[in-house]
Amino acid sequence: MADIINTYFDAFNAGDTDGMLACLTDDVAHHVNEGNQREGKAKFAAFCAHMSRCYKENLTDMVIFSDPEGTRGAAEYTVNGTYLETDAGLPEARGQTYRLPAGSFFDLTDGKISRITTYYNLSDWTAQVS
Repeated sequence: MADIINTYFDAFNAGDTDGMLACLTDDVAHHVNEGNQREGKAKFAAFCAHMSRCYKENLTDMVIFSDPEGTRGAAEYTVNGTYLETDAGLPEARGQTYRLPAGSFFDLTDGKISRITTYYNLSDWTAQVS
């Protein structure tokens, strides 16, 4: 099951939202750090469009874990980003760069990702772009 997680992150790094969506179940649950849960591919796609407008990110130092049953996985990585457009409620964007550790947790159903939960330190990010 680590293959689907690798494929998902490869698509992320390529800026390929359609490739990311292909890795997800139709009813994917997306739990966002410091945000509300979204359900379904349409809401996930809208989130990706928003993120692409405000941020340019590349993930490095990727380590992927999965359970023996292939139903759960996790990834730890470094987010290397540029803040492109001011995001509501956050500091003003001026092209600032940032680098921070992050992690994601996954549920896997029938070979696809059915839940994504992402965590990072928002205070660290805010300090870097302020």
